[in-house]
Amino acid sequence: MFIKRLVVGELGANCYLLASEEGKEAVVIDPGGDAELILNALRENCLLPTYIINTHGHVDHTLANSSLAKATSAKILIHREDAKMLSDPEANLSGWFNQEITSSADELLENGQIIEVSNLKIEVIHTPGHTRGGICLKVKDKVFTGDTLFASGIGRTDLPGGDYKTLLDSIRQKLLTLPDETIIYPGHGESSTIGQERKENPFL
Repeated sequence: MFIKRLVVGELGANCYLLASEEGKEAVVIDPGGDAELILNALRENCLLPTYIINTHGHVDHTLANSSLAKATSAKILIHREDAKMLSDPEANLSGWFNQEITSSADELLENGQIIEVSNLKIEVIHTPGHTRGGICLKVKDKVFTGDTLFASGIGRTDLPGGDYKTLLDSIRQKLLTLPDETIIYPGHGESSTIGQERKENPFL
């Protein structure tokens, strides 16, 4: 499995390129800015993105949606409960920075849905709490956690649509049930494992 992390945008969000070792089809997870950087990384690795998947609707994870979709014809996917955030600058928080950054989804995701790209099967895990439609993406023994779970932290819940109890329930019921060796790739910061977070995350 090919995974490349790019730190993008003013808030330093993690954008991931995900592909099978056997094919050139790829997924771009959370393109939160720096479209040219992402496009260059795709070209350098001879990857063609089939999907752009947003773990949630905040602008620091969606800013480059439209630019990438236009350049590659990749489809934009997001959970149905966050879909309206893409077209609402106040909801996606770009309005807070005196900008109007918008995009639109091509397909809406549901909990338990499987996205197939080459020989990879990506499972959608609905983990509300940071936003109502926040998701994590599980691929074999790896899970991309967006702003749900970080190394030694969790997503903030003081923004519109956030709820602290809901977030903790999502983490405990849907992520901490995974094996300890499961690697987490969060929306900000370094990677970790479920076992490490179970033992040492101060919020858990």
